[in-house]
Amino acid sequence: MKFKAQNKQNQLIEKITAQHLVVGIDIAQQFHVARAVNFRGIVVGNPISFSNDEEGFQNLLRWIHSLQAAHSLSLAIVGMEPTGHYWLNLSKWLSERRYEVVLVNPHLVKKNKENRDNRPSKSDKKDALVIADMVKNGYYSFTRNTPEAFQELRVFLSNRDSVVTRLVSAKNQIHRWVDVVFPELRQVFKNLMCKGSLATLRLFSTPEELGKLEPQDVVLSWKSLMKRQPGERKARTLIALARHSVGSKQATNAYKLHLKQLLAEYDLACQQLKVVETEIIAVLDRIPFAKSMLAVKGINAISLAGILGEAGDLSGFVHGNALLRHAGLNLAEASSGKWTGQMKISKRGRSRLRRFIFMMTMSLVGNNPEFKAMHAYNVQVKKMKKMRSLMKLCGKLARILVGMARGNEVYNPHKTMPLQLAA
Repeated sequence: MKFKAQNKQNQLIEKITAQHLVVGIDIAQQFHVARAVNFRGIVVGNPISFSNDEEGFQNLLRWIHSLQAAHSLSLAIVGMEPTGHYWLNLSKWLSERRYEVVLVNPHLVKKNKENRDNRPSKSDKKDALVIADMVKNGYYSFTRNTPEAFQELRVFLSNRDSVVTRLVSAKNQIHRWVDVVFPELRQVFKNLMCKGSLATLRLFSTPEELGKLEPQDVVLSWKSLMKRQPGERKARTLIALARHSVGSKQATNAYKLHLKQLLAEYDLACQQLKVVETEIIAVLDRIPFAKSMLAVKGINAISLAGILGEAGDLSGFVHGNALLRHAGLNLAEASSGKWTGQMKISKRGRSRLRRFIFMMTMSLVGNNPEFKAMHAYNVQVKKMKKMRSLMKLCGKLARILVGMARGNEVYNPHKTMPLQLAA
């Protein structure tokens, strides 16, 4: 089945009838601005500014009711930009009162701001009118009622990204500390984040302290933190290097405190990462089709959780191409007359979803026999560039995931392979 975006666009336009009051809301942190038009784009009523609380939401509702009564309109559709997280409470509040809430792309709002007055000016009232016009013209998408499990995954993945950022920062700062204070440590431990290296940094915070000890003392100290120690030979080498270290010997107390705090930050981030990944796996167990997806060689829990957290229930997508459009991985062409430009991905979608789809594709190409064979065929037989082949396989992956979710099917290697390779 071929997914045609134009059919969807026509349906969105046809959904706005003569009985609709089309409301556009410019979202902000404390005060929102709303304007309304009819199905032809004629401005209806005066703009309203309302606060981001229950009283403000009730004022918006009374304003909508008064405009509907004044112009004999029985239906209403409310459009807004998904600006940060400020739109969530208003969207949920209106949805609970059975108002149809739709979203417009902030990038398109910026591009359409000159449609009415042919001026590049920008204001809250103008943005609200631009949003209403876009909804009237069918440039909107529906808010999806995401089940709680998928919302939890999105929160957990956002939390995990924050923890990983802190963990990487702590690692980088520990590397810098070693380069400044005890650069010879790298000659003993090639990986500074291994257990032996971290134990050494915890026990002996400066080379001066380490140089005063005997090998037996170092080994005994290691035993207090590790079941398996590097050994007396490595301890002897470490002491010899510490006695002739070229590291900084100034501000010793400051460097000791800095290292102590860096190690504490590293330990905390590692512990938090372990906890959040355990929670992610527990949530995936509650999603019916996740188990069959995890059974596919090359799909890991974190990448799958990232896709489900960003995209929601994949069974709600009519085709894999819809998932690609949601991620901004669909192709965009620029051509005019006899000139044809290069095809590129649009990047008009969720950036984190793009990242997780690409990461999963890379993992499948490295570990899954079918994807490995398709990638080799694209590169060696079709003479594709490697990145182009990977982008094509991202589309293949999207169609497989949506198909498995919609049909509640298990992975079938024979269906995955193209005819020329299956033969």
